[in-house]
Amino acid sequence: MNDSKTAPLATGDADRLNNQVSNYPVSKVRNTLLIILCTVSIIATAQKGQPPKEKTSASVYTNFPQHEDFIPSMVSRLKTPDGFTVLLAASGLGKPRMLAFDEGGRLYITRRDQGDVLRLSDNNKDGKFEELHTIVSQFPGVHGITLHDGYLYLCSNRELKRGKLSSAGEVGELEVLIKDLPDGGQHGNRTLGFGPDGMLYLTIGSDCNDCNESNPEHATIVVAKPDGTQRRIYARGLRNTIGIDWHPVTKDLWGADNGTDWRGDDIPPEELNKIKDGAHYGWPLVFGNRVPDETREEPLGSTKLEFAKTTEASVMTFPAHSAPINLLFLDEARGFPKEYQDDALISFHGSWNKQKPDGYKVVRVLFENGEPKGQEDFFTGFLSEDGKSRFGRPAGLAVSPSGDLFISDDENGMIYCVKSKSNPQ
Repeated sequence: MNDSKTAPLATGDADRLNNQVSNYPVSKVRNTLLIILCTVSIIATAQKGQPPKEKTSASVYTNFPQHEDFIPSMVSRLKTPDGFTVLLAASGLGKPRMLAFDEGGRLYITRRDQGDVLRLSDNNKDGKFEELHTIVSQFPGVHGITLHDGYLYLCSNRELKRGKLSSAGEVGELEVLIKDLPDGGQHGNRTLGFGPDGMLYLTIGSDCNDCNESNPEHATIVVAKPDGTQRRIYARGLRNTIGIDWHPVTKDLWGADNGTDWRGDDIPPEELNKIKDGAHYGWPLVFGNRVPDETREEPLGSTKLEFAKTTEASVMTFPAHSAPINLLFLDEARGFPKEYQDDALISFHGSWNKQKPDGYKVVRVLFENGEPKGQEDFFTGFLSEDGKSRFGRPAGLAVSPSGDLFISDDENGMIYCVKSKSNPQ
């Protein structure tokens, strides 16, 4: 039930409150009440318009498929389209999240929960890693990662850092570029990337499920110079856009956004958005194709319907609560068939609050003339057919210099390699 009611004070509570007030000097009570009333008035004016006209309700399920510990035979349960094969590239990695390759084919992995960065090396180029080194430690919450102009960039909830990367894959002392990103709250998984314009783009999720944010940088994508200076908001109204990437031909920025919880099984959908400078994508009042959230209040001096007209509609949607985590265009996947190389992949971490679980897979988004025209499953099998158990949750995506795809599973600590059978390497 989404209705919200204020519970009355119990008699005992009222008596205690009266006793506490009576023990204060009258002037202090008057000043305190004045401050409280002014504060409430300011908050109400700044954040709240008229309450929603209709009462709403929703059936919400907590249904997290049971975890299965990995055994090697599970690799055979993973499915891809014809023409591809799946290899287990590395195992026992704890909770690997985001991925990035250097030109030498070394794979860098952030581990948010462990607060470190691993470097894996595949010396014989067979798609399986033989060496593991920890190259960054004691960076709590590190999540976003990218390489640019010889630097390794890393981002946590509050901080952006970079370190010079040597030809041997060693990282120098980390320099703090930004240390005042908004507190993560419910969504602290920052990601980052460099656009065709050479600028640094950084995602900042909302700090809540559904609220009016007090910090204007929450629920945004910001852009800055490579040294972290001249930061500004690029797009807003994005509840939790973690995966971003640029189309290889049009150079448009695309992002996959996570919708609000506690609205039921089917709304709101997860979104694929074309991210435009200065645009607003609707959250928390609007979702999908400019659909007003009927549980929310009307904006001050307007209506949700009028506000929706000023927002950018999603270009494609996905099942609610399937949790998109990463988005990657396949232009660097030279080992893949040519028809894949303008398309994108999105990893779906999987639902926890849906009667019939969804996600736990990687989906291909087919693009034509720079716009998405369809979607289809690309990498599946982590979720059992009856939806009662899972042995993995896809997270990071990256393409190696040899053109193969690598996928992290932060459930069982694995890295998978998806190779095209036509790739000679």
